[in-house]
Amino acid sequence: MFRAFRAEVTDCLRGALATLGHPTIELGLEEPPGQIEAGLASNVAFRLAEPMGETPPTVAASVVDAVDLRGHRYIEAVSSTGPYVNFTTTEAYLTDTVTAAMAEGWGQLEPTGRSVIIEHTSANPTGPIHVGRARNPIFGDALARVLAAAGATVERQYYVNDAGRQVATFTWAAERFDADALPPAERERPDHQLVRYYRHGSSYLEEADPAEVAEATAAIDAIMQGLEAGDQEAYDRVHAVIDPVLAGMSETLGRLGVQFDAYVEETRFIRDGSADAVITALQALPESRTEEGAWLLDLTSAGIDKELVFVRGDGTSLYTTRDLAYHRWKLRTFDEAVTVLGEDHKLQADQLRATLALLGEDTTGLAQPWYSWVTLPEGGMSTRAGTGIDLDDLLDEAVRRARAEVVARDPDLEAEAIDAIAHAVGVGAVRYDIISKQPTKGITFDWDRALDVDAQSAPYIQYAHARASGIIDAAAAASIEPVVDATVLSQPVETAMVETLARFPMVIEEAAAELAPHTIATYVRECAEEFNQFYREARIIGAEDPVTGATRLAIVHGAQATLAAGLGLLGVEAPEVM
Repeated sequence: MFRAFRAEVTDCLRGALATLGHPTIELGLEEPPGQIEAGLASNVAFRLAEPMGETPPTVAASVVDAVDLRGHRYIEAVSSTGPYVNFTTTEAYLTDTVTAAMAEGWGQLEPTGRSVIIEHTSANPTGPIHVGRARNPIFGDALARVLAAAGATVERQYYVNDAGRQVATFTWAAERFDADALPPAERERPDHQLVRYYRHGSSYLEEADPAEVAEATAAIDAIMQGLEAGDQEAYDRVHAVIDPVLAGMSETLGRLGVQFDAYVEETRFIRDGSADAVITALQALPESRTEEGAWLLDLTSAGIDKELVFVRGDGTSLYTTRDLAYHRWKLRTFDEAVTVLGEDHKLQADQLRATLALLGEDTTGLAQPWYSWVTLPEGGMSTRAGTGIDLDDLLDEAVRRARAEVVARDPDLEAEAIDAIAHAVGVGAVRYDIISKQPTKGITFDWDRALDVDAQSAPYIQYAHARASGIIDAAAAASIEPVVDATVLSQPVETAMVETLARFPMVIEEAAAELAPHTIATYVRECAEEFNQFYREARIIGAEDPVTGATRLAIVHGAQATLAAGLGLLGVEAPEVM
């Protein structure tokens, strides 16, 4: 309803400005300052004061006088307070909000007809996912959920590096070394089993004598050249190693609730000729040059000093070359292409965008949101020598700590319920703590903060949802049915709760437009805070009269649905019992 209310306010203000003979400038709509009770306020008087030669309060009063409220369902009244033009909401606004929040599909906006491909995670398939990279799947998955909720048709893709030197080295090592010569695996899963070969092979290339290194390098180069030539045998050798690793990585991501619609392989763009087409097109550009067999592209016209190498001296393509082919396909197939990147890929992202533009591609639909790293506090978890902390380790520890909290709160719960709640709370705590921060800011993951049921955390919001679910169950047991009658809402906590619910669709719309799922996290925390205040002050069972109690129950239903939908957009479960 907030979007509809905002649209009505916008219409009123533009009409008033036209009546006064002023251009429709930035309207300055904002949440009213704390001392003003209104649904929206406009600071437009600040902008008009100087050209009108009047004070802002005088201008605000003149705008109020020019506003025509006829035909508007959600604007009750307009007034001025100092320089602000204030709009209050009607009972219909409250009624329609609660009714909508209780209906199926709340939190899903109208289809836009836009298709969006979002590529995220895309970690090299050489071993388990590291904690430092955990932000990519969590951010990417939440962003995909938000874009879908905002009405886009979304396809989630994982770009598989099956053509680079790392996977060639991995393949060589898996074929070269005996498992008996390797240290024990950290887990039974294939990604943990096979990463031992990659680590051992990498150490061997650093430490072996030059003749052995030269022999190994030649073998690795042969695999890469086979891939470049589209050789099926080379492809099969590589995939015999990386496919089991990808399966293990996907299992870890599944623990986070992260799924993909497609795994797209680099070699696809070699085998179908599109990488060669990119090379041919780039070689024809005046910005390209060759040096010792390699090809380079001058990007100074785009303000990038470092040249882009798109063909090696041995004639093979690079990751960037194939990525260009991939992005050409994206831009020609979808309306928008979103690629979630770590901060270490910002230069490559800039080079990619600039090169696509030189190739004549329309890059207006290309978005490349980036994120900074996740670290753990010193002493937060033990680190295995030389391997760091895997995401599986973090999730195990999160569930373990959550289980201890669940048992401490209710030791009589059945084991199955304890397992389910511990998983929901533990994994939810990790996802929420990471997604709730602005992505470009680094994170030091803090256990106490993430799992604090009384703080700005997922458990705090989950507990509010469980409390709402408990009220709904208790009301059903008392044969109380929800009714929406805004005429009985007289307490500030009641209207504040409803007005918070009304903002949900707008929050989704803005989060999608700005590629900022962390704003959803902020909103659901605020919604939980508002609900807890509402719960403390507005009696439902045993209310002063049945209609008031039933209407408050309807608000609880709306709050429960909003908290569940908001958490769902973040990939966090909403337990009904905690």
